Amino acid sequence: MSALPEHFLTPEELADVLRLPSVETVYAWRKKRTGPPGFRAGKHLRYDPDAVRTWINRQTTQAA
Repeated sequence: MSALPEHFLTPEELADVLRLPSVETVYAWRKKRTGPPGFRAGKHLRYDPDAVRTWINRQTTQAA
């Protein structure tokens, strides 16, 4: 995983940072409420890098 940028991430950027096979994975996570929390900025979906870091830490802690 590459370092997270300091700006709010688009779904495409999140998929790229996490090296997911498709941005559709991000949308599926959102629909199932299993991925990092996102928010709407108008009609655009964005992800806070701090919330993504917290989500990643929870995932790695639960897997251990």
